[in-house]
Amino acid sequence: MFARPNCQHSQIAYVTSDMDEALRQFDQEYGVSAFHVFENNAPELEQSDTAKLKIALAIVGGAEIELIEPLGSSAPLFSQYLPDDGSFAIRFHHLAFRINGSLADFEAHIASIDPGRHPIIWQGNLGDMMRYAYTDERETLGHFVEHIWMHEDIYSQMRSAIPSFPA
Repeated sequence: MFARPNCQHSQIAYVTSDMDEALRQFDQEYGVSAFHVFENNAPELEQSDTAKLKIALAIVGGAEIELIEPLGSSAPLFSQYLPDDGSFAIRFHHLAFRINGSLADFEAHIASIDPGRHPIIWQGNLGDMMRYAYTDERETLGHFVEHIWMHEDIYSQMRSAIPSFPA
């Protein structure tokens, strides 16, 4: 599943119960002083799911770090790893592999996954600009794996907005 054409490890993702505190800790403890922060619930986005998330992205040593704060109860895939009492936490959630090339390359990648061994538990899109799927690898690896494709235009826009460290 990882050793596939056009497949490149691109991201390490964490969930948090408090984005502001997580950003403060990444600054103080790890020297990552800036992130590109946004919410995925803009009404103009043509997204296929209703999970509402606050997302922060930074590139550290060439790898993208993603912090995710689930908003409300719309995203149990992310919130289930956080304390029920609302106390602050940062928890590892998934690795992401970017599928380079065309949408057809992403579709071929997804078609090559054996769902019996690597169950696809969540998938969606952002119009025709992005596709993603999460496989449940907790039994063998202890975490999820995101498979993501972005149109080159949106990928370039995102990369230009995301701070990179070291500068």
